[in-house]
Amino acid sequence: MCWGLIIFVPSLLRPSESLDERLLHTCRSLGPTLCYMAVFYLNYLYLIPHLYLKHKRSTFFGVNLLLLLLTLGVHSGWWWLISDYLPEPTRHHRPRFPRPGGPRAPFGFALWQAVLMVLLVALAMAIRMSQHMKRVDDLRREAEKTRSEAELTNLRNQLNPHFLLNTLNNIYALIAIDPDKAQGAVQELSKLLRHVLYDNQQDFVPLDKEVAFIKNYIELMKIRVSQSVNVTTDFNIDDNSRILIAPLIFISLIENAFKHGISYSAPSYIHILIEEEGGVVTCEIRNSYHPKSVNDKSGSGIGLEQVQKRLSLMYDGHYEWHRGTTEDGKEYYSIIKIDTHDSEMRNR
Repeated sequence: MCWGLIIFVPSLLRPSESLDERLLHTCRSLGPTLCYMAVFYLNYLYLIPHLYLKHKRSTFFGVNLLLLLLTLGVHSGWWWLISDYLPEPTRHHRPRFPRPGGPRAPFGFALWQAVLMVLLVALAMAIRMSQHMKRVDDLRREAEKTRSEAELTNLRNQLNPHFLLNTLNNIYALIAIDPDKAQGAVQELSKLLRHVLYDNQQDFVPLDKEVAFIKNYIELMKIRVSQSVNVTTDFNIDDNSRILIAPLIFISLIENAFKHGISYSAPSYIHILIEEEGGVVTCEIRNSYHPKSVNDKSGSGIGLEQVQKRLSLMYDGHYEWHRGTTEDGKEYYSIIKIDTHDSEMRNR
């Protein structure tokens, strides 16, 4: 359509001229415009992707120089052709359009054709390069997405045996103390494993379902904890909440609290708060700080490093994580705030 406008608009903009004069404008525009079309599409479809983008720049510019010379020849030949076949009244007005090969301005004509060629090639290159850059960007995003998904899958695969090992350690310790409780713990473990093995394969799960899992997990962790340890929980989540959260994102924090928050010779406590307000999920854990020795491998493995990686991959720019010890060194705190609005949009 654009090329049609280039051919016919010049004659339409001359309503005061005769039909023969407008016919002359249309005819003399047809041949050069076909050349311009050929130059544009040859560059767009072949020369730019197969020569310029393949770093064959000298060949690219050489071919376009030949196209310029060819265009000059076709343009001149086209003028002589239509001059010989147009009706006499039209020829009468021919001096308005100086012949490209005539003595009036051969250099100016060649310069004008060169400028048009450069503009056409530049336009074709701008369109093709913008498409190329978009394609490269799409491929980069796809590669990053694939890498992130692979890394998340790897992290989940690491988390499953890590979680199972810690839970089995609790049940193993309970067997020697209270076999009946140990049997009940195995039943609870089967429920937890169902969540770990199936729901953990999804990117996001309902928040209320995740909180129910966390409650059961905390009860299982309390099995081997002395009654003197003060473990409190506070969950402010609607039962019918539609908020989505990454599965098991807080489990390592809870494991860390039970690992470093309990001492059999000093007062110990663990306080766990999980709440949601306005789409922002907060997990706040505070515990007495009794760091284990470097040789103590209980509950070690992925830990907090895994939490950091998952947060960065799934909530980049949409979370805050503050952690550390109080000034007196007696309490450790870990507070994560996650804005879940973005995850909700990704799952619609």
